[in-house]
Amino acid sequence: MTVTLADVAARAQVSPATVSRVLNGNYPVAASTRERVLRAVDELEYVLNGPASSLAAATSDLVGILVNDIADPFFGIMAAAIQSEIGGPGGRAGGERLGVVCNTGGSPERELTYLTLLQRQRAAAVVLTGGAVEDTAHASAVAAKLRKLAEAGTRVVLCGRPPAPEAAEAIALTFDNRGGGQQLTEHLIGLGHRRLGYIAGPEERTTTRHRLEGHRAALAAHGIADDPRWTVHGRYDRRSGYEATLELLRRDPSLTAVVAANDTVALGACAALRDSGLRIPDDVSVAGFDDLPFSIDAVPALTTVRLPLFEAGARAGRIAMGREEPPPGGIATVRGELMVRGSTGGPRA
Repeated sequence: MTVTLADVAARAQVSPATVSRVLNGNYPVAASTRERVLRAVDELEYVLNGPASSLAAATSDLVGILVNDIADPFFGIMAAAIQSEIGGPGGRAGGERLGVVCNTGGSPERELTYLTLLQRQRAAAVVLTGGAVEDTAHASAVAAKLRKLAEAGTRVVLCGRPPAPEAAEAIALTFDNRGGGQQLTEHLIGLGHRRLGYIAGPEERTTTRHRLEGHRAALAAHGIADDPRWTVHGRYDRRSGYEATLELLRRDPSLTAVVAANDTVALGACAALRDSGLRIPDDVSVAGFDDLPFSIDAVPALTTVRLPLFEAGARAGRIAMGREEPPPGGIATVRGELMVRGSTGGPRA
């Protein structure tokens, strides 16, 4: 059943005219009233009608791209690749689409808010990038939003994100984070390392869990104990890598290698090791993940797992625009490639 403006007015206990003023933003409304109206809009999942020219169409020229942190090259590269593919026939303004990057800042609430806003704007497509939050209630809420979008004619693509079982309509290009994590640790074990510290990302993210599972699988395959002291969780940033490395060294100064959750964290680890008077890789080897552009320019260059971020983003963009067929079953696994560079070597004697 279609929700009307009158339904929203009744829920918010205001007049339809007040609802219209709040949504159009063309008339001053008390803050408390505005909040009540917007809450009613969210609760009822009211979809705002666009201009008359778009009423006959199922969707608008808008494409939403959700990222965790646009300042992080991991997300910036994918967002740029998606935007490079969203032009072409079908739009009303010269065949172009308007790409809007929505920066969630890692907030589950903001992620849901952006999905609601994109639904109201009848977005032509929505692409969600990066890992998901591991929370059952949030996952169900996101799946419900994605189903609503798909039902309204919006194409939904997950890029670098696990499939959403409750939203089968969403196409998923998922990164093989487990396989990459295992490959990276296998490389270090092959060099002779047996005491490996691991700097993991935030505990609530799927990317964190999958990469850590790969690391632990490699340890188990070689009969190496997974000492709890050797794993520290933190944010996906340089400062976290720096602080976590100092903590790992405090817990066990005999560590011969540090595996970082991503390349940015690895840079922080390298700085902490240098400030502690340790040489890389002579004293301690360091490995990252993602192969971000700066990785090869680090000193020494980072051993890492290269994820084809631009290629995956571009493919997601083409699928979102209907210019490439979705993968069979709606799911494709994007695998990484081990890049061996100067930051890893055999353990010190």
